[in-house]
Amino acid sequence: MIRVSGKCVGKGIAIGRLYLYEKENAVLNKRLVEDEKSELDRFEEARKEAARELSELYEKARKEIGGEEALIFEIHSMMLQDESFLDSIRDAIFQGHVNAEYAVHQAGESFAEAFASMEDEYMKARSADVLDIASRLVRILTGFGGGSLDSAEPVILLAEDLSPSETVQMDKNKLLAIVTRKGSANSHTAILARSMNIPALVQTEVELKPEYHGKRAVVDAGEGTLLIEPAEELLEAAVKKKMEADRYRSGLEELKGKENITSDGRSVDIFANIGSASDARLALREDAGGIGLFRSEFLYLGRGEPPSEEEQYEIYKEVFSCMAGKKVVIRTLDIGADKQVDYLGLKTEENPAMGFRAIRLCLSDPELLRTQLRAIYRAAVYGNAAVMFPMIISEVEIRQVKKLAGEVRESLLREGRAVGEVEIGIMIETPAAALISDILAGEVDFFSIGTNDLTQYTLAIDRQNEALEPFYDPHHEAVLRLIRMTVENAHRAGIWAGICGELAADTSLTEAFLDMEVDELSVSVSSVLEVRRAVRAIGQKGEAG
Repeated sequence: MIRVSGKCVGKGIAIGRLYLYEKENAVLNKRLVEDEKSELDRFEEARKEAARELSELYEKARKEIGGEEALIFEIHSMMLQDESFLDSIRDAIFQGHVNAEYAVHQAGESFAEAFASMEDEYMKARSADVLDIASRLVRILTGFGGGSLDSAEPVILLAEDLSPSETVQMDKNKLLAIVTRKGSANSHTAILARSMNIPALVQTEVELKPEYHGKRAVVDAGEGTLLIEPAEELLEAAVKKKMEADRYRSGLEELKGKENITSDGRSVDIFANIGSASDARLALREDAGGIGLFRSEFLYLGRGEPPSEEEQYEIYKEVFSCMAGKKVVIRTLDIGADKQVDYLGLKTEENPAMGFRAIRLCLSDPELLRTQLRAIYRAAVYGNAAVMFPMIISEVEIRQVKKLAGEVRESLLREGRAVGEVEIGIMIETPAAALISDILAGEVDFFSIGTNDLTQYTLAIDRQNEALEPFYDPHHEAVLRLIRMTVENAHRAGIWAGICGELAADTSLTEAFLDMEVDELSVSVSSVLEVRRAVRAIGQKGEAG
């Protein structure tokens, strides 16, 4: 038996046979060229083809996994337009007189090395993304490269590393688990593996020996171990542990159709966060009570121009119709900070998290918001609609967006179009908004507390900075006090208050949120039943049922 340790990615246990994943190496030769213009033209054609492939991957990931995870391929598309990366390739062709594929390979290696040498763990993980982009371009230019999963049965994939593209393109039904020698827990491949609910280990010391192919193995993503040809007693223990995990999941499935109610009669709505129409169908499958956060910004990503009113209308209509009368809360465009689009021409900022983003952008470009609101009011005819505005910090901003919403509604009625009723709310994401929530509550129908941003702004900690992770405490008393204050002020004004940030799914806080009388918890689709279980277990000695 061979035991190998690695970094855990996701949860779960997999038992099956190993599949040694080997990539076909691209034929890469350095050639001196005389016609540099022709080589540059070859590169530009490859770049166009890569952009087309990434657009298809974005759509595939958005439909199968979710809008937020699909962002990975939007980031890859942005890398294809990075001037520093492009200049490095062009300079190699024109000044080094080398062929396009070699120029791309060299630029990819150089930029990947630069990212890998950074101290920030998140930025280190971007090294793999640069290599993925470069490999894609080289493959297109040479016609070689890549690998495939060719197995009749589900397997535990064993590889040196996997790119995000390779991970998404694999048949999920054939993957029991993923084990790689390289990679990181912050890599986009790891993020995709978690989203696909595939147990995975990265940074293992396993040797990629051909004789391992087909061997029986156990991956325990909780313990961080890979066992190759485990002893019988260890295999039996793994089978037992997996059965227990499967029973737990079955227990969650039995909660479908049951109420989110504690033993002493307190209840809370449990909604889902989504990023696409396909996510709404998954939310229904997991028995979510509604949609508490539709991240509409994903409609604006991975494209060259903003979505039209008609395009947005059709998508919102599909979601409203799918949810069949259950409440759907659409967050208006929240672009900026870690989500960028080139066509809006946003300037580079030293501190984008506190910069020109969300409602600040929309109030500076009212037509952008007007188009979105027209689509929402028209689609609202088909469902139970609500809209909320992100990053609101003042009464003035609320009155501005309400005025614009009123103008949109009246304009549609004058045109003879049908419009639906739409609740208007705001996100409480800053200490400023929480501290004046008593004033803001008089202007809106509801609050939704975005705990991700509220935590980072309250603690003055950039949540994208991995080096600050030891100091990041989402359970900090200051954050909890601001949540409690916001909920109390909402109820005094007769409006409801929910939580849509990551804390909503933190079951160690579920009872505290019920004590605060939070009306709604909006969580990732995969967490809906976990939170229901936590609610039903409150006040009980045994497990919820």
